[in-house]
Amino acid sequence: MDSGPKTETILKNQTGRVDFVDALRGFAIVSILLLHNLEHFDFYYLPPALPDWMKNLDKSIFDVIGFLFSGKSYAIFALLFGFTFNLMDAKQAQKGYDFRLRFLWRLFLLFLFGLFNTIFYQGDILNMYALMGLAILPVCRLSDKALLWVAIVLLLQPVFLSQFVYSLFNPDYAPVEISAGKYFRLAAITQGGDSFTEMVKGNFTNGKIAVYVWSWLKGRFFQAPALFMLGMLLGRKKLLVHSPANDKFWTKTAVISLLLSLFFLIFIDDFKNLTQGFASKSLARSMSSWCNLSMTFLWVSVLYLLYKTHLARKVLNWLIPFGRMSLSSYVMQSILGAFIYYGFALGLYQYTGASYSLLIGIILFLFQGWFCRLWLKTHSRGPLESLWHKLTWLNYKK
Repeated sequence: MDSGPKTETILKNQTGRVDFVDALRGFAIVSILLLHNLEHFDFYYLPPALPDWMKNLDKSIFDVIGFLFSGKSYAIFALLFGFTFNLMDAKQAQKGYDFRLRFLWRLFLLFLFGLFNTIFYQGDILNMYALMGLAILPVCRLSDKALLWVAIVLLLQPVFLSQFVYSLFNPDYAPVEISAGKYFRLAAITQGGDSFTEMVKGNFTNGKIAVYVWSWLKGRFFQAPALFMLGMLLGRKKLLVHSPANDKFWTKTAVISLLLSLFFLIFIDDFKNLTQGFASKSLARSMSSWCNLSMTFLWVSVLYLLYKTHLARKVLNWLIPFGRMSLSSYVMQSILGAFIYYGFALGLYQYTGASYSLLIGIILFLFQGWFCRLWLKTHSRGPLESLWHKLTWLNYKK
């Protein structure tokens, strides 16, 4: 079978966008939507009046969805963030324009979008990406090899590993750490209350502290910039466009990622039990981060390989509008989620376990899919994407 131009059209549309990238971004957005619904958009509450059989079902659903998507969907999003930077940077370089200063302005705009999103959802990642995106600027002109090594060092979680080594020689080492749970509980008070104003205040104070502390303890402050860099390498190497060489690369990646994922999932508890105290805790944090990373690349490689098949491509193509409107979809999720679950509006957190929340998430998925398709019939970009684009290139000709 010819694997040249005919198969490459599978992944590129007439405008030059890479369809698989949009589908992959759409997959990340939709999985984030389902996961956030199960979490009541960071308002963790188990309705006590549900029958025992439903509580057991809820736990199973929550565990399965969390296992599949928690920490992986955001990581895919981070990869594509770096991929998009490389795409825009390379395009401007061809015109003789240095994109870095413009990208700094673009990050500031993303930070503002994040502030708006935080009004409704304390777990917003746009602020975090805007801040961590600064790490791209000093490394974006490095060679491929140097960029890869920087990413590897960050992915090794140097703080956690150094704490692990130090704890081995100092068993009594127990650094004082801020409790994310404490601030999540304080934020939950305003999320369940009937005041929109108080809920917003809680999101920007206790909620933000909780999210940033939790992200630090999950290793995201090192993992996210590293994923940006790996995404840049995916763009430089054109690894998300179909070719026989890329097929081999992603097949090998799928096998290695699967083996690593199984290794971490099977042996993480055994490794933790080899040590005690803070050494065990810091090692567990590192291994959890590495497990999520390996499962992220397992997702990407499997979806890449599936996209070559006709049936899977038809299914994944349904996610392309989400990918093209990822910013608008993400913010829309926060607004709808706050209205559905929080106390100032419908307050459905009181009645919905994971089963009902999953059904609500599927309904929101269908609604957002309908809206994205309707919007893109008459617009080339989503509403927030269009605004971000116009503001990014403000005074560009001048």
